[in-house]
Amino acid sequence: MATESHAPAKNRGEPLLRVENLVKHFPLTEGLFFRRQAGAVKAVDGVSFEIYRGETLGLVGESGCGKSTVARTLLRLEKPTSGRAYFDGTDIFEMSSRQMRELRRRIQMVFQDPFSSLNPRMSVGSIIAEPWVVHPGVVTKQERRERARDLLKRVGLNADDDQRYAHQFSGGQRQRIGIARSLALNPDLIVCDEPVSALDVSVQAQVINLLEEVQEEFGVAYIFIAHDLAVVRHICDRVAVMYLGRIVEIGDQAEIYERPTHPYTQALLSAVPVPDPRGRDKRQRIVLEGEVPSPANPPSGCLFRTRCWKAQDKCARDVPDLVDRFGHGHPSACHFAELR
Repeated sequence: MATESHAPAKNRGEPLLRVENLVKHFPLTEGLFFRRQAGAVKAVDGVSFEIYRGETLGLVGESGCGKSTVARTLLRLEKPTSGRAYFDGTDIFEMSSRQMRELRRRIQMVFQDPFSSLNPRMSVGSIIAEPWVVHPGVVTKQERRERARDLLKRVGLNADDDQRYAHQFSGGQRQRIGIARSLALNPDLIVCDEPVSALDVSVQAQVINLLEEVQEEFGVAYIFIAHDLAVVRHICDRVAVMYLGRIVEIGDQAEIYERPTHPYTQALLSAVPVPDPRGRDKRQRIVLEGEVPSPANPPSGCLFRTRCWKAQDKCARDVPDLVDRFGHGHPSACHFAELR
């Protein structure tokens, strides 16, 4: 995998996708017969970001921080509690059913589990061709098999694999099939929901390289959801770090990895393996105490304060704004942010 930093997303015109203060709360109810809302799980609580054509934005954080809920809400698989999301200038949450059908031709998804996301009763060729059945008029019925075979070859599989079934492939090969299916409608944006977390490390590298090749060839943008910062570094142009439903730091990949300012980002990066022993000796390992608080009962003020070594009284009173405190172009939400 390449290690050079990606180009920043500045000077690229209007964003392809702009998310403004996205909120998704899941109600908690109580009572056997007369059920009433007793609270809410704040899965996503005021997330804002932009993504430009042809770039990759990484959403990273621990399990349960709201990364996948952001993706599912943007695809209208979940109804947002509030907020706006503009795709090519049009609010996704105000779209009609017909408009959403058209939008789903332009936004596709690669799922975490490459086996459960593939129909075991369908041949691989039929799985890849299914988007053309759902969206008729893109590819004629006579062309579907040949186009599916072309996509299989594009993702590094044999064209004759179109007659085989998902259980006959390895995990990495299944993920390649999922990528081929996502490309069938030539989308503008692909949401990759932890696409390599279920794969071996060597296979992860192959899939990441494939995603980079596909992006270069097709000009597609990615939202890349992951908890492994080592993987994210190799594919993302920008990185947004999430904690308990909020973005706590966002910026260009090089800035986040070389000059993190939020304590949570610094702790996550300190746990990333370093192949060079000299680098390991220089780096201070940060071990976070305690567990992630429940999104149904989050702390007051700064959400990270219960695990933060810098926490003071101000952190319990005031919610920190996501602002650029050092003029480096990447904001962080910490009252006592500092460069490391």
